Amino acid sequence: MRYGFLMAGLLLIAAPAQAEDHPRSTYVTLVLQAFAAKVECPGTDVVYQDLVQKAQQLHLPDGTTEKVRKAIAWMHTGGKMGEKQDDDLMAEVAVATQATDLNQRRLGMSSWCEAQKTNLAGLIRSKGG
Repeated sequence: MRYGFLMAGLLLIAAPAQAEDHPRSTYVTLVLQAFAAKVECPGTDVVYQDLVQKAQQLHLPDGTTEKVRKAIAWMHTGGKMGEKQDDDLMAEVAVATQATDLNQRRLGMSSWCEAQKTNLAGLIRSKGG
């Protein structure tokens, strides 16, 4: 059990350094958090086209948003939805999932949701708005 926590901690420590060199890692975290906010935060929706525009701003290849969305869906449904992607992308989704889960537990869900309104401005919105 301690080994799992140690590995998760090492992944979380390595993630920020890796994200600086890899804009896709940062983007994967943004997309994961946007979809997590849609699921976990009442009245929140994802602006998919803005996710696509953010990928373009980061000079990521066309189709990145859809690959990330499919990878997240696959991982979070145990393979029932989405599609498994390349190992690097799946690892980035796993790290983003762990970091997001840790932040949600550390802040509490209502505080996490409130923070996402600022952190993800332009990528999420209130439903119906």
